[in-house]
Amino acid sequence: MRNEESTARRGLGVRMGAALGAAVVVAVIQPPALAAPDAGSWTTETVAPGVRVRAGVLRDADAEPSWTVTVQGPGAAPLGDRSWADATAGRLRDAWFEPRVERVVWPAYADTPHGTMGWRVRVGSYATTGEAQSTREKVAAAGFTAVAEWTGYDAQRPADRESVHVAVIDPARFTGTVAATHDSSVADRETTSSVAAKRHSLIAVNGGFFITADADGVQGTMAGISAYDGELESMAAGSRAALILADGGRHARIADLTSTVTARAGSSTYAVQGINRVPGKVRNCGRPGATPTESPRQDLTCSEADDLVKFTPRFRAELPSGPGTQVVLDADGRVVSTGSRGGTVPAGGSVLQGIGAASDWLTAHARRGERIALEEVVRDTSGRRVRLDADDSIVSAAPTLVKDGHIAVDAATEGTLDPKNLAFGYAWSNVRQPRTMAGLDKQGRLILATVDGRQPGVSEGFTLEEAARFMRSQGAVQALNLDGGGSTAMAVNGKLANITSDATGERAVGDTVQVLPWREPYRHR
Repeated sequence: MRNEESTARRGLGVRMGAALGAAVVVAVIQPPALAAPDAGSWTTETVAPGVRVRAGVLRDADAEPSWTVTVQGPGAAPLGDRSWADATAGRLRDAWFEPRVERVVWPAYADTPHGTMGWRVRVGSYATTGEAQSTREKVAAAGFTAVAEWTGYDAQRPADRESVHVAVIDPARFTGTVAATHDSSVADRETTSSVAAKRHSLIAVNGGFFITADADGVQGTMAGISAYDGELESMAAGSRAALILADGGRHARIADLTSTVTARAGSSTYAVQGINRVPGKVRNCGRPGATPTESPRQDLTCSEADDLVKFTPRFRAELPSGPGTQVVLDADGRVVSTGSRGGTVPAGGSVLQGIGAASDWLTAHARRGERIALEEVVRDTSGRRVRLDADDSIVSAAPTLVKDGHIAVDAATEGTLDPKNLAFGYAWSNVRQPRTMAGLDKQGRLILATVDGRQPGVSEGFTLEEAARFMRSQGAVQALNLDGGGSTAMAVNGKLANITSDATGERAVGDTVQVLPWREPYRHR
């Protein structure tokens, strides 16, 4: 919060007289440019040959964010159409408030409409959150649902401060390893900096989306495709962006990936729809047979009535229990036992759990001593197969930010927003948030970047479009958005370098990307 906010901008919420007329319309056609770097606040550090970190603050001296009160749109949406906005503004004026109506335009996404997204109604401009909350209570007492908001998070207004960290890893000079890792068990959560300190990393950032609540599955397990040391540890949520770190990071690329796993017993086959997740629960959806949608849907947990799930040795937790059938396999894929669900994955072995028709298939085809073969295939959108060796890893999230040198945010396709339902994903995609991003430049250098957010007057964060523009400004010709919000973290030399947004401190996450000073001895950990 900026203490220098002018007192002249306070107290604009209560109507002083009906003669003030209709609400003011703020029409914004183009998003503001990214703020310019503040040269005096930037630092550059060479962490190792071929590894450099820049940190600084993007500032816009003309930005004047403030606190305001925003009225909720119809159906819990943040926006409504013009008729709703005008009617709501009229009701507010009748209740002796002085509202304003603001036009919100679509960001420059690759797969959404252009022009007006909707209209929002606001009351007042205040220097402190307390003043805004006081007006919000009055607005609520008049029968409106409203929230106090910081206008520095608006995509249509310039941010005054954005604190960023950018690491660049040059594979032509760097002799170490870049790898995605879940460290120990895929069912654990650990902070990015603690993993970095334990592994003596040069640079580390948080990775992909993961389960955070028991209602959605096993906490810590990934909600998208992941692979560590060449082993597939979770499956894709539809076709979504992923960072492929081949040959210990010496050959990296970004692509939208899909995954299929097929179980074969004799001449009979059955599709595996999950790895290391609770049967019947598909976080972020995107799997065949999932309801209510087979498409990617950020932060939505879909269900599967007929579901076959594989558990690997890295799932070092109690297996999910409940109705269905469980088959334990040895290292050669031969059936050791069949029975009810539960227990643990045996060392060196694996487990299949089935519910619904998948349970019936296991019961009919799993015979002690006989083999159930599992074929795993990962492909990019061109159909090219991604073959995994022991020194390869994959970390994924969504959406794509930059493709072939152009900004190409496919937010709707990758399920982070819904153009037909603005109540879904609006704040996630279109409001400034802490973000973690990964990209590649023309020379094949890996760019890992973070922006802090949710800190009014200190660091607002990026929208998805701003994240894409920032990565492009850093030279990225390919880039994707990793997990963000309270998960956003960068560690340098094992110590947290940025200011995370959770009030409780750095968040324990699922997987991370670690830049290690040596060539790792790859083994099944």
